[in-house]
Amino acid sequence: MHISDSFDAGNIEVLDASDPTDVRLEIRKDHGSDHFQWFYFRVSGARGVALNLRLTNAGKASYVEGWNGYHACFSHDRQTWRRVADTSYADGTLTIRHTPACDAVYFAYFAPYSIERHHDLVARSLQSPLVQQELLGRTLDGQDLDLLRVTEGGGPPSETKKRCWVFARQHPGESMAEHFMEGLLARLLDPTDPVSRTLLRKADFWIVPNMNPDGSRRGHLRTNAAGANLNREWLEPSMARSPEVYLVREKMHATGLDFALDVHGDEALPYNFIAGPDGVASVSATTRALQAEFEAEFAAANPDFQTKHGYPVPAPGQANMTMATNWIADAFGALSMTLEMPFKDNANLPDPEFGWSPARCERLGHGALAALLRIVDRLGS
Repeated sequence: MHISDSFDAGNIEVLDASDPTDVRLEIRKDHGSDHFQWFYFRVSGARGVALNLRLTNAGKASYVEGWNGYHACFSHDRQTWRRVADTSYADGTLTIRHTPACDAVYFAYFAPYSIERHHDLVARSLQSPLVQQELLGRTLDGQDLDLLRVTEGGGPPSETKKRCWVFARQHPGESMAEHFMEGLLARLLDPTDPVSRTLLRKADFWIVPNMNPDGSRRGHLRTNAAGANLNREWLEPSMARSPEVYLVREKMHATGLDFALDVHGDEALPYNFIAGPDGVASVSATTRALQAEFEAEFAAANPDFQTKHGYPVPAPGQANMTMATNWIADAFGALSMTLEMPFKDNANLPDPEFGWSPARCERLGHGALAALLRIVDRLGS
């Protein structure tokens, strides 16, 4: 038996794999940071063997409450990811018990979204006449930071249309965010979809499918190559520490902005929900009402989304202005929101075999566009 993580987004340290019934592992920390929780590794040569994998440092992970009720993901072909029914957490250790049906099996915190798949998404999107790609710049590891502009006819942005930004994976371990983007782009670029066709008559889009390619490739949970949490860099980003945020912010200033959706995943809460700029004093009552309407329309378009469960609401004036949603809301006076999806399952519509899955992320992306269409005419008013 052999355990490896030498591939895109791989993350595991092997302490002892001499006994398949008692394999001891650790999750590696993000470079330059104490954050960790994302894992992704392959076990080879264990077909038919009853594996007992113990992640012994799980009790020191960034979000320990995320292990309660959690089931690890596994795949034999890296295409279809199911949940390991026998996953448990106790005494600081996450235990995964599974008997592989093939010579090699992959385990991950959530279904991965590789950098190669990201490039496939960009290349596929560019086959549409609606899309133009812009290289915003390069990351600290020298990777491309891709921006996709989507507009009817593929011409220059219209001064009369609403300006909509959608971006994902500031936290690279939240791979569900790019699965969501894949679904959103598929619907937005579908020439037969009446929702998208109508929406593109009213709005232009700027889309960043992956804000943190370095952390994604390195197998980080939360940070970039410098150990920076990008969603705490929006007030004062720099090219030395957080070029990803610096470059996107500059482009937002150049284009203007009426709508922003920042796509994430949450380790602990088993729900899909919106976190708005609740503590930002400058947000108007009109914008807050528009957010509530967007959320209601989202729930109507896709019942996997809900409005009952979410984060505590900060008091007025107490917002963390280093976060994207808050900074954008204040800087542009626009409707700015964070979408959170679960690492576990949607407790309202559970699926024991797949849990919250890539396919459901993609469908949620479809629903977001339907909700946006219902409010797009009132953006920026």
